[in-house]
Amino acid sequence: MYERALLSRLSGKRRSVLLLGPRQVGKSTLLTSLDPDLSINLASPAVFRDYVVQPERLELELRAAGPRTRTVLIDEVQRVPALLDVVQTVVDSRPGRFRFLLSGSSARKLRRGQANLLPGRVHLHYLHPLLQHELDRDFDLRRVLAHGSLPGVYAEPDQAVRAQDLRAYVDAYLREEIQAEALVRNLGGYARLLDLTAAASGTILNLNALSQDAGIGYETARRYLEVLEDTLIVFRIPGWSGSDRAGLLNHPKIFFFDVGVRNALLRRPLDRILEDERGLLLEHFIAQELYRRTGTLWPELALSHYRTRHGAEVDFVMEVGRELWAVEVKSSRRVSRSALRGLRSFAERAGRVHRSMVVFMGPRRQQLEEVEVLPVMDFLGELPC
Repeated sequence: MYERALLSRLSGKRRSVLLLGPRQVGKSTLLTSLDPDLSINLASPAVFRDYVVQPERLELELRAAGPRTRTVLIDEVQRVPALLDVVQTVVDSRPGRFRFLLSGSSARKLRRGQANLLPGRVHLHYLHPLLQHELDRDFDLRRVLAHGSLPGVYAEPDQAVRAQDLRAYVDAYLREEIQAEALVRNLGGYARLLDLTAAASGTILNLNALSQDAGIGYETARRYLEVLEDTLIVFRIPGWSGSDRAGLLNHPKIFFFDVGVRNALLRRPLDRILEDERGLLLEHFIAQELYRRTGTLWPELALSHYRTRHGAEVDFVMEVGRELWAVEVKSSRRVSRSALRGLRSFAERAGRVHRSMVVFMGPRRQQLEEVEVLPVMDFLGELPC
């Protein structure tokens, strides 16, 4: 099992936790490693039936629990949102008696069930596919760019089985379960939008174009995309605005949560990366490494991208506390001064850039003008884990 960076933040603490993340990112494994005294898995049909019919059953069971039962794990809590109300009652009536470890893969189901997320009572965290640091010596960049880093997929030694697992994830989960969650009536339109969203991953979101290409209405496309965001399958990186928005494009970029899932959706060969997509996939990988750190692992980080109406752009703008970092990603082994255009434009507009960086595939650090040119691994080594 890979040791997750979040583990040290959760171990040895008594605060209850709600851990959200897409399917198969390791939520159950992580929370189980905290040694719960009582585990309730709502993915089990029999267990689900018991609690959906009688949510208050949990409170009755905890009243009868012995003194050694202190930590309670509830897996897939979004399947019975009413259990969160029971948890709130228990936490409020018996403070400090129990620690709850709750996991879920859909904020949408929680909201639709009118469940509150227990503000002030439970710490909310997100779990994503594996970070480079978590893979440690097993990290292989080309493998990650082809297969992504879902723990079960990455740990599989057989390349053909990894590819089958990814395709099964796409077919059984994205195309069927999330389709059902979206209450889809137009199955063809949903399938086309899913594929088009994967194809657009890494670009500026144009929902009008997506809806037209998918042959569905704008509001329907917006709702489907909202479902993908609520189930944590896609995420947005907003456009940087600063204090002067004139001449800037403020539309967000959209990214899939895992490049392997994106590749499987687009029916790319999963034994290698296509050379004409190497730059796109490397940018995806850096986007995911940064986005997965926002929140718990790097609370000071706010992430955006920069693009002017004249085409100058910077892949990532990182606001780290009061510092401003600008990061451009290049898949080449050499970086010329012409690659610094966007960084220059951003520095002129922002006026307070602390670090300008180009991440590239070369072997050693370089310095071009005021810009740090960093190999991929050097850049990742600058990030907190």
